Amino acid sequence: MEVILLERVEKLGAIGDVVKVKDGFARNYLLPRKKALRANDANRKVFEANRAKIEEENASRRSDAEKASKGVDGKTVQLIRQASNTGQLYGSVSARDIAEALEAAGAHVAKSQVVLDRPIKAIGMHEIKVALHPEVAVTVKVNVARSPEEADLQAQGVDVMAQMFERDTAAFTEESEPGLEPGIPPAPENPGTPEEAEVGIDEEQA
Repeated sequence: MEVILLERVEKLGAIGDVVKVKDGFARNYLLPRKKALRANDANRKVFEANRAKIEEENASRRSDAEKASKGVDGKTVQLIRQASNTGQLYGSVSARDIAEALEAAGAHVAKSQVVLDRPIKAIGMHEIKVALHPEVAVTVKVNVARSPEEADLQAQGVDVMAQMFERDTAAFTEESEPGLEPGIPPAPENPGTPEEAEVGIDEEQA
């Protein structure tokens, strides 16, 4: 299906561009969200008649988004979740969770503006894109941890999972004597054969 874009759409084009897209993408996303019009003769005339107004409104929204971006760009939010010892979450962190955390931190962001290809399913520091406008995008950090203490360590740049792995590995390390090959037990302090031991006893008795 060919459509006329009413705003910039990433990887497709800018306002006024006529592009060909899959029918499902047009019907389920572009058309209902008023991001495009079907590219027929009637709509082409309507668009050209209103082009100046559409571009002016877009510029106004972009300006508002640029102002709002100052309170969002670079912001860090903390989310405490239960997770296994391997760092995998019992559940996941969604775009809604991130939007709510940003809202609680004073940054007004809609769930639809959080660009999350797939839910977050592991602890750690995650950089997430937030599209405040088709032409204005910022990045926020989402600190997902199992406790506030763990979140503080991650915020300082500590790789909590690597640290935990090193600690677990150290717990299984056996002590060894210098110069001794792995797997060979140390020699007894007074080596000797059973016969020599018996001779020693007889001499003491004599």
